Amino acid sequence: MPDALLKKETRWTYRDYREWDLKEGERYEIIYGVAYAMSVPNDSHQAISIALVAKFYTFLEGKPCKVRAAPYDVRLFYEEDESDDTVVQPDLTVICDEKKRGYEGCRGAPDLIVEILSPSNTVIEMDRKFDLYLTAGVREYWVAAPEEKVIHVHRFQDGKMSTRIYGPDEAAASDILPGLEVSLKQVFAE
Repeated sequence: MPDALLKKETRWTYRDYREWDLKEGERYEIIYGVAYAMSVPNDSHQAISIALVAKFYTFLEGKPCKVRAAPYDVRLFYEEDESDDTVVQPDLTVICDEKKRGYEGCRGAPDLIVEILSPSNTVIEMDRKFDLYLTAGVREYWVAAPEEKVIHVHRFQDGKMSTRIYGPDEAAASDILPGLEVSLKQVFAE
């Protein structure tokens, strides 16, 4: 089945995606109808993910925004009839509009997405997903780069983008979540 997913010339939809019979541990994303296999996160990736989720969860506790960790489906261009052709699984997703939190995942663009780079996904996250998240209406896109121990925070507003790179001795901050500060020393500690 996985080889057929990657070679199929027609465009996939969320409806198709839900019907795939995948082996345990297999994960795919669909971007504009094209299926992309996802690799299993390594130990370092998992440690960074847990540190980030813990920071976001603690900060958001009791607030309307909620954090979700992968695997969690984000249907960026949600269609009720499941004809949407883009579903991604960011490492971390923050959703402030409760109407977007559905049983199956996020219905529409979340407010903030975090991706953690690994050798197998660097090009995808930095190129294809950057444009995808900007187009979909994601307000902030964080890219954690473990090798450099930095976090790139991209802010999208009114069709414009600004980027700030936070270094190893700094705390990354969010414009859309005022007061959130994430110490990179703690995130990249392991």
